[in-house]
Amino acid sequence: MVIDVVRRSEIATNLAAVRQRMAAAAKRSRRAPDAVRLVAVSKTYPLTDIAAALAAGQQDFGENRLEEVRPKVAAAQAEGLGAIRWHLIGTIQSRKSSDAVGPFVLIHAVDRAKIAQRLSRDAQAAGCVLDVLLEVNVSGEASKHGFTPTELLATAGDLLALPGIRVGGLMTMAPFELAAEATRSVFRSLRELRDELVVRFPAGDWRELSMGMTNDFEVAIEEGATIVRIGSAIFGVRNR
Repeated sequence: MVIDVVRRSEIATNLAAVRQRMAAAAKRSRRAPDAVRLVAVSKTYPLTDIAAALAAGQQDFGENRLEEVRPKVAAAQAEGLGAIRWHLIGTIQSRKSSDAVGPFVLIHAVDRAKIAQRLSRDAQAAGCVLDVLLEVNVSGEASKHGFTPTELLATAGDLLALPGIRVGGLMTMAPFELAAEATRSVFRSLRELRDELVVRFPAGDWRELSMGMTNDFEVAIEEGATIVRIGSAIFGVRNR
């Protein structure tokens, strides 16, 4: 695989800048920098860009479309890029749930009980257990996917009991705001919901909060994010 030298340098520089900003945000919230995991959102970007980021020490990559990530996974394996940890960050159609079994270290966007049940069934059929996060529509936007907080509190016990999935926390997408500070209440609400779930369902593992993207990840970290999903700050503006 041939990676353009200028592109490799650009991605490495961008990654270093993002990590510095993450560390500063963690310090402001009195947390260790390594308490927050960076998922580089590689959807729509070519495998050469992923390889460049991998060479700069980035291992976690997020894709949101199963039909796009499957060829990437195969191509990465063929190129010997076995150190990549793939995350599925997009929502899953129920008819495609079986395609989510296999390549992902974490599925971020389980947005309704039906999908959780389908994934559990498919994982059992494959003889494995899937690590997942539950997506919550904290902002209440009609365009966003996810459980409402009330729905999640009502169904969390049933979701934790599903044998083919292992719930590890929550995920949300904040509304896009020009001023990142405007997203703070959304991230704070997700953290507070997680804290309530810890009390109500102490047997569950609620450690992860996947929240924050390029425009607002520092605020998300200040409010407790353990995973941030960043694309354009690393790879540049998408063409599509």
